[in-house]
Amino acid sequence: MSEENKVNLQRMSVAQTVYDLAKPFADELGLEIWDIKFLKEGSNHILRIFIDKPEGITLDDCEAMSRAIDSPLDEADPIAVSYSLEVCSPGIDRELTKEEHFEKFKGYNVKIRLIRPDDNGKKVLEGILEDFDKEFLKIKTETEEILNINRKNISHINLDY
Repeated sequence: MSEENKVNLQRMSVAQTVYDLAKPFADELGLEIWDIKFLKEGSNHILRIFIDKPEGITLDDCEAMSRAIDSPLDEADPIAVSYSLEVCSPGIDRELTKEEHFEKFKGYNVKIRLIRPDDNGKKVLEGILEDFDKEFLKIKTETEEILNINRKNISHINLDY
């Protein structure tokens, strides 16, 4: 297994462990955990917990979640390196990463960034999320063209307001 694959597996494991730890606190605060990312930015490691709720997130929500999860994270110690904890909103142009995100935002405009250009040389595609499965996303473009995009070639998918 390559070093990059090992690092990716470690990040996914950290994210799942933190999710399992944080979910009861989020539930108690009336929040949804949108996503969790463990990233290295420069020489710093960041644990970023994205929270959401139907009426939107406030700074108070982020602070409450941060305070609720800080001590349990210290006690569980799921991360072997020093890191900074950030609790934030996924934002209006939130990244769609999970099946439930795709289901929730069917019929919405999305912007898709590809790893490799498509057959027309484009690396960014925009359209309405029509459908999805394990292998493909289907979007309808502004010109009513239906595109089936292989998920293996997708770098990021964001809501596009």
